[in-house]
Amino acid sequence: MPRWATICEASVFLAFALFFILYGQIPLLGGDGLGLVGADEPRYAQIAHEMLVRFDSAHTLKARLSACVTPYLFGRPWLEKPALYYWRAMFVFQDFGVHDWSARLPSASFAFIMVALIYLHMRRFRRGGHLDAALITVACAGIIGFSRGASTDMQLAAPLCIGLLGWYAWYETNSKFWLFDIYFFTGVATLAKGPVAPFLAILIIIAFGVLRREWSIVKRSLWWPGVLLYFAIVLPWFIAVQHQNPTFFREFFLEHNLERFATNRFQHEQPSWYYLVVVLLAVMPWTVIAMRALVDGIQTSVAEWRLRHSNPSKPKPCRPGDAFPEFLVLWALIPILFFSFSQSKLPGYILPSIPPLTILTGDYLYRRREPGLNRWVLMGHAALSGVMTMFALLLPWLIVHGNQMPPARALLAALMTATGAAMLILVVVYSFGVARLRLATTSILVILVLFLYGIGPFFGIPSVAASKRVIYLLDRSYSARPLAIKLGTLAPADETVAVFRVRRDVEYGLAFYRNHEVVNYEQSGVPAQEHLLVARVAGRGGVDLHTQAALGEYLEGRQYEPLFSWPEQGLEVYLVGRK
Repeated sequence: MPRWATICEASVFLAFALFFILYGQIPLLGGDGLGLVGADEPRYAQIAHEMLVRFDSAHTLKARLSACVTPYLFGRPWLEKPALYYWRAMFVFQDFGVHDWSARLPSASFAFIMVALIYLHMRRFRRGGHLDAALITVACAGIIGFSRGASTDMQLAAPLCIGLLGWYAWYETNSKFWLFDIYFFTGVATLAKGPVAPFLAILIIIAFGVLRREWSIVKRSLWWPGVLLYFAIVLPWFIAVQHQNPTFFREFFLEHNLERFATNRFQHEQPSWYYLVVVLLAVMPWTVIAMRALVDGIQTSVAEWRLRHSNPSKPKPCRPGDAFPEFLVLWALIPILFFSFSQSKLPGYILPSIPPLTILTGDYLYRRREPGLNRWVLMGHAALSGVMTMFALLLPWLIVHGNQMPPARALLAALMTATGAAMLILVVVYSFGVARLRLATTSILVILVLFLYGIGPFFGIPSVAASKRVIYLLDRSYSARPLAIKLGTLAPADETVAVFRVRRDVEYGLAFYRNHEVVNYEQSGVPAQEHLLVARVAGRGGVDLHTQAALGEYLEGRQYEPLFSWPEQGLEVYLVGRK
């Protein structure tokens, strides 16, 4: 490939990667985006903020190092997860300030590094499908979503992906240079989520060796400099945190690893087929092609296995990359199978399975350029892209009205736009070939992201478009940020705010945005001083009379008056007088 073509290709990849990972998240690229959602995002961000405060208040090197060991949440040790995310967020806060968008930069940066190394790895070892693989990875729902999350999921998935790609590069080249990757990046992933990182890596490598009947592969992978490097990365923090917190081993290893896997103590129970649905949604809009690529990878692996076992006297296939589909299939399936047995299931657990699926998809599309895609696969991809477009356009209505049927005009407009998106893909592919499929699909995704976050800030025009309402509605419905801003006009951050029967994401969200722990009536009782109270008084079925009666019992003898409602989340804000 000519030098200018390589530069152009890399520039296209860079532009799309930065757009899908960063647009709408930072002030220079589309505003502040969506506020922190769920219970984990604001909680992890608050832990990093408190770690930074402790770090800045220390006056000696020893004290600063000590401040980076134990994660604290409102002054109490929080030992559920290792410290990698907190360290990275802490230093981002130090450079950019404490914001929700800066809390997400650790995940965004890891996602960018991951897709960049997928591009470089594929360009080196599987040239041709490298741009497809990288673009499909960065432009699928799972990566777009988790790269915008202040959580530990991307902190595990990205280093593990880089390490496994490095291990396969060692397998093909037998160069110790590449073996370094699996030890270094698995160590980094261990500091993100614990022993699940080396367990998955070892399981995938052993399964690969067994499938190929290369029994020595595990032994050859055991490289003592790498083992020492892994423990040099991992052990200092684990030893230090155990020294500071004698309960760490029990809380972290027994409760939040073994017990989380074996029991439903943390109330994340889901059916056994849960992750099949999660994977199908996570690789959208490429789901149809990705599943076909996975089937093709399985078929290739079975054919290779039969060829190796059909006649021992026959020469074994040894062309470069002939084991790559087998490795990717095992890498994709093992985390899904493993976590399907867990009694505690969350979507982010199987994020490590997404990169091998998207790499398989990119490689498959490249190999189908000349023969072309199966007609039904292409039509299924176009139809799914249209359905996704239609859902995105109807999202504002669905947020406000739930399951109610949208008006006929809105349905017709969304249907026509969705049909246009599907037709665009078909026309582009039939006119210019499979090589342009990635451009047609990613262009639709760009438009949908602009629609979601509002095109005003990007083009410098006033944000009066109806599309701007999407992120606004999502923010008011699923984040505590707008509510915290309004509460800030009524009470300074150091004044007491209490909650009653609200979701955990509301409680932790208010605490992060106010940088002050909120009082939970059901855990700490009713504060004696005057305070603001946020109570969940309505559910999907309307006013919750039981909750209102319980609130009356808690505040019996106290004067309290409603200040305003927050109907998007069924909340009411009260001013409660002194006892």
